[in-house]
Amino acid sequence: MSIENDFALISDFDKNYCLQVFAPLPVAFTKGKGSYLYDTEGNKYLDMIGGIAVNSLGHGNPKLVGAISKQARNLIHCSNYYYIPQRSELAYRLCRASFADKAFFCNSGAEANEAALKIARGYFHYKGEDKYEIITAEKSFHGRTFGTMTATGQEKFSKPFAPVVPGFKYVPFNDIDAVKAAVGPHTAAIMLELIQGESGVNPADAEYIQAVKKLCTEKGILLIIDEVQTGVGRTGKMFCYQNYGITPDIMTLAKGLGGGVPIGAMLCTDEVAKGFQVGDHGSTFGGNPLACAAGIAVMEYFGEANLLDNVNLVSAALFEKLNKLKSKYGCIKAVRGMGLLIGIEFDETVIASGLREELFRNGFLVSAIGKSVIRIAPPLIITKAQALSFVRALDSILSTRMGGKPNPILNAFKNIGRKETPAMKALVEEKPAEETKPAALPEHEDELE
Repeated sequence: MSIENDFALISDFDKNYCLQVFAPLPVAFTKGKGSYLYDTEGNKYLDMIGGIAVNSLGHGNPKLVGAISKQARNLIHCSNYYYIPQRSELAYRLCRASFADKAFFCNSGAEANEAALKIARGYFHYKGEDKYEIITAEKSFHGRTFGTMTATGQEKFSKPFAPVVPGFKYVPFNDIDAVKAAVGPHTAAIMLELIQGESGVNPADAEYIQAVKKLCTEKGILLIIDEVQTGVGRTGKMFCYQNYGITPDIMTLAKGLGGGVPIGAMLCTDEVAKGFQVGDHGSTFGGNPLACAAGIAVMEYFGEANLLDNVNLVSAALFEKLNKLKSKYGCIKAVRGMGLLIGIEFDETVIASGLREELFRNGFLVSAIGKSVIRIAPPLIITKAQALSFVRALDSILSTRMGGKPNPILNAFKNIGRKETPAMKALVEEKPAEETKPAALPEHEDELE
């Protein structure tokens, strides 16, 4: 039995047999190519959220698909009782690209952050020091396990599941005085996101992060940087900490590292690695050949396709055009972020979830955070022309909402039940300028069909 192309049955089975912990839009995707997704009816959507910053190479990337297929034919899983060539190579690549000396692989961002919390406590335990407290920021998000849920500085994620794990303190973000006041004799580590993605795409101030690093050095405290969402090219550098002129002691990765294949990683220095001894931590699936082969393909592709150049090029164009919309429409309060992780904040006249649905009806996929923020985190291969088609759609929707004339192209597209019209095709597929695609980017990635 296959239900792949029967949306009614897909929806019915989901509601009857899956835990209802999500609130999906009324769509199911069966195919992806480049920066686009296609639903059960064949409708085409520009993926401006990229699986929440996961599909770093877009959909159907030949290098990634080839690496996964080849590895699947040879060996999918092999226990950590043995050496795993792909794990060894991916660890080497990540350590050579970053500050780190050692890597541990797992299956998700939450697991990577659990490993970071454990190794920080283990480090001081093996030194014979009574340090176990972790300081995190208010409005942070670090995961949904008990440890990472407790580390998350948003009570709404942990309140239904109290009591939480002891040993955590929370301080306001971007407030160095609050951090200093929270440090005590039992402080083991400070754990921060450089851009708080799940609370509205809020970047840390450079001076703040540099002051935190200085404080950690002076006090003998470990600095954990959570790059689950910002790592692997998302912010225009391979790792976001490289934008801030500091190096952490521990860094966590996931999301974009596997290009869609589940993988997480905790990286640390040789000194911090003393916090784990044989048997202290592990993972059945972590570091398996398939996931690591995907990670290697992603890392290789950055160099082959000049992908960081593309991120910075498209990012600059998006920020320029979105800030022009901010000047045009008073309902846009802020455009913030870095690279291809961008938050657009609106005032009370625009409800983020409603705007997300309006964009969806017009063929664009984004996420809504809280009541007021739209987040975009598209595939890193997205072209300038594709990204700016999103800006034009947003402009048209806001113009209509603010009393302007409706855009006939978008309305025609919406009113025929999402089937693509020649006019809509022309709107989305405007020929890009010469600089919109790095020379090494394969033709299929600039896939304005």
